[in-house]
Amino acid sequence: MKLVIHSKNIEITDAIREYVHQKIEKAASHFQSITNEVDVHLSVARNPRINTRQAAEVTIYANGSVIRAEESSENLYASIDLVADKIARQLRKYKERRQDQKTHSQPTEVVVAESVVPDLIGDRTPELPNEVVRTKYFSMPPMTLAEALEQLQLVGHDFYMFRNSETGEINVIYERNHGGYGVIHPRNGNGHTNGKNGKSSHNNIVMPEKLHSK
Repeated sequence: MKLVIHSKNIEITDAIREYVHQKIEKAASHFQSITNEVDVHLSVARNPRINTRQAAEVTIYANGSVIRAEESSENLYASIDLVADKIARQLRKYKERRQDQKTHSQPTEVVVAESVVPDLIGDRTPELPNEVVRTKYFSMPPMTLAEALEQLQLVGHDFYMFRNSETGEINVIYERNHGGYGVIHPRNGNGHTNGKNGKSSHNNIVMPEKLHSK
């Protein structure tokens, strides 16, 4: 298992490196057969208005899937302990879900169309941060909506960008404020998507327990 440590605003000492290897390798020890690579990102956020936060983020690449966990506290070693426990739980859920899918493979319920939202930002002015603080690159193999929802739940974000295997388009699946999940599709000049059915650019989808029936 390949383990790579990155850092921001902190020097990676031998003691820190050894502690990361000890904790993260132990957390992933029962899942080495599905784990290809582990990236650990340690950082210290120095803001004079708040207490110094020391964060540990772990990203695991497992058989084409990405599993992510992040924790922060005022102590780096405590953050590493917390994120190691969290990533172990994520890995266990991932393995159980894979085994369950093999045992109970059932049809997937997918999208319920909703009217097109003409303006997503209203009277607000779009703003970008003054400085790009981090850039990430990742592969984007084609996947179904159900697979994208599973990835969203594994990475721990509130949205996930993916390439739709049915249309070839780049879509975004996200958590809705009032519950459930939504999907954003690109649309061309005539107000429709480039997909096969030409439906709306903004959809609701069913909850995950319906997407992964047991």
